[in-house]
Amino acid sequence: MPDVERTSLPDFDLMHFTPYRLAVAAQSLSEELAHQYKERFGISIPEWRVIVHVAHAGGASVRDIEARVGMEKSKVSRAATRLEQRGLVTKEMNAKDRRLIHLTLTDEGHAMMVELLPMAQAFQKEVEARLAENLGGLEAGLDRILQGVVK
Repeated sequence: MPDVERTSLPDFDLMHFTPYRLAVAAQSLSEELAHQYKERFGISIPEWRVIVHVAHAGGASVRDIEARVGMEKSKVSRAATRLEQRGLVTKEMNAKDRRLIHLTLTDEGHAMMVELLPMAQAFQKEVEARLAENLGGLEAGLDRILQGVVK
């Protein structure tokens, strides 16, 4: 290949690039909590995201979870299948559109959430304590970013 003169790259500080920092912080917190619920309940991060959304909404479609949780449909579907195989959720196909699958908690899933949600609430308190006086500003900033995104 012939030598091509390269122009210098613009100054860019990845370590202060907000989208990058938010993604890394979110992943770090997610993994921290995941360690706790995986050890206690044997569920993965995608399974947690599906079942907690089903519990929060009182039932939800795979499509709805995909849109609200920001996971690919295939990941949501696989997580839902694993949860169904464990007896934690039931799947019901929509009579008019078989592509729409509605998930609801089983009694076992409900019982697990009775234990799991206080674990998540305790983790939230830990995060709030770490952030201390910065919590209000972070929450306000997240509200602005997520405005119109989270349904």
